[in-house]
Amino acid sequence: MAGFIQRETVDAVSRAADIVSVVGEYVQLTRKGATWWGCCPFHQEKTPSFSVTPSKNMFYCFGCHKGGDVITFVMETEKLTYPEAIAQLAKKYGIEVKYAQGHQPETAKKDTEKAELVSLYDRVASMFHYLLTQTEDGAFALDYITKRGLTMQTVEKFKLGYAPADRRWLKQFLRKKNFSDEFLAKSGLFSRNYPDVAFFSDRLMFPIFDRRGQCVAMGGRILRGEGPKYLNSGDLIQYQKGETLYAFNFAKQAIRQEKKVIFCEGYMDCIAYHQCGIAYAVAPLGTALTEEQVRLVQGFADTVLLSFDSDGAGQAATWKAIVLCRRHSLSVRVIRLKGGKDPAEIMLNFGAETLTNDVNNAIVDSDYLLDSLSHTYPVDTPEGKTKACLAFFPYIDALQTEMQKESSLDQLGQRFSLSPEAVRRDFYHRDRVRERLERRQADVSNADAQDIPLNAELRAILAVIADTAFFDLMRRELTESDFEDRLAKELFIVLEECYREGDVSFSSILGHCTSENVQRMITRAVASGEFSENTEKMVADSIALIKRNGMERRRDSLMNRIRMIVPSTPEDRAALNELLAQKMDIDNRLNKKD
Repeated sequence: MAGFIQRETVDAVSRAADIVSVVGEYVQLTRKGATWWGCCPFHQEKTPSFSVTPSKNMFYCFGCHKGGDVITFVMETEKLTYPEAIAQLAKKYGIEVKYAQGHQPETAKKDTEKAELVSLYDRVASMFHYLLTQTEDGAFALDYITKRGLTMQTVEKFKLGYAPADRRWLKQFLRKKNFSDEFLAKSGLFSRNYPDVAFFSDRLMFPIFDRRGQCVAMGGRILRGEGPKYLNSGDLIQYQKGETLYAFNFAKQAIRQEKKVIFCEGYMDCIAYHQCGIAYAVAPLGTALTEEQVRLVQGFADTVLLSFDSDGAGQAATWKAIVLCRRHSLSVRVIRLKGGKDPAEIMLNFGAETLTNDVNNAIVDSDYLLDSLSHTYPVDTPEGKTKACLAFFPYIDALQTEMQKESSLDQLGQRFSLSPEAVRRDFYHRDRVRERLERRQADVSNADAQDIPLNAELRAILAVIADTAFFDLMRRELTESDFEDRLAKELFIVLEECYREGDVSFSSILGHCTSENVQRMITRAVASGEFSENTEKMVADSIALIKRNGMERRRDSLMNRIRMIVPSTPEDRAALNELLAQKMDIDNRLNKKD
């Protein structure tokens, strides 16, 4: 069964591996007599039924009936083969892996390649860190992050770095360190089409560590010039982004102690939480939260706090994360940030206390969802209430107990002034309700069907849908708040959702649009070829116009707020000065465009 690994190695690993210590890295364990207990990492439960018996070096779950020894546990949790699990434990406990007849199987060669890639990434991360902190080339990037409030202690802890602007420098540096071109070609650090050109250049670098603190991948943020705001390593043999959480290696002890975890948007948000002493924050790596990422924390945490952006894509990510976490029997709360758009901005402008208060005042997920539905649908009409209820039902489906479901159905009825009986009836017969609603909407649509008039904002969005390569440019320059047209704003959010899900294809975009009229408009625009000529100029000009219109709207809004302030107190005068400064900034930016 052990393949080519000698029996003495297997026995040495079994003797050395402390099953309580190994399992304790994945599950919060409590001792009761000679046995340790916790919630099973292999199925969803609230009451601990997972036992570890150190005297027998075994684990067993009385709920799902999985069991075995320490090697089996590592195989199950890390999705490894038997030889791979032995090799991982052997490395952990400093045991040499010996193979029969001196022959290494393919799995051992793969482990060796993984170890070599981890060593490479660690070396590159150290060099980037040196370039950031000790060289003139990296000084501007260091200045940027320190002005955003990061201390040198934080920079050192997260090993932040700077990738040089010369895209051929890294290959030359690594060749001098005796790395072969063949090995570097599969490292993910270089362009596939131009193997001497580095994937990351002139960027602030964020090393990505696995749960054991090994550097396995990287992310890079652009600070100047053109290009995507963030670039991230793709999946590699030592790294799968959907199974990794940024900063989990730093956060796992705090998650274990606090029994809660914060899922936040990105690198800087996560780092800001840690610097403010909130050490149980982690971040998905440029993707929507995944089942595997939730399972990473499920054994330690009872409560998830979500800290995603407040824009449309961030709200959609919050909805999906709530349902996913609830399906895994985790309580969920949503952090609403006050005084800033993200944790890093709040840390810089108001300090750790304000950010801590925002975390402590996080709202229950059901309240967040019902608030969101109240702003999404016209809940003062019967049809709006029906749509809101249908949108809320998947959340109730995700709840794990009948008591939770009943309580949420009652809350839904109270929120929208509906009788408990009506809410329950629609919940259990939702397909019929949805069919009736769609039939009514189709009747209305057929009665007054008409083409959607195209304004400048819609034309810009359609041009990007026709050639999605330009969405990188649009999302760098615009946010949903820059759009005035409701439909253009919704389609921008759709594009952002598709982008974050890694599929900005025509079919994916159509799949996110529920209105047949909108789908027809998009299909006709793309098929016509109208947006296939001079697309880059059309998109660039549209972005400039939308940005200018957005700034003018913000200036008008600021002027209205300025007129309403009577500066009778120091606080009023401070608020007035802040608004005047914001207006002056917008005026200067508008004048530069003229």
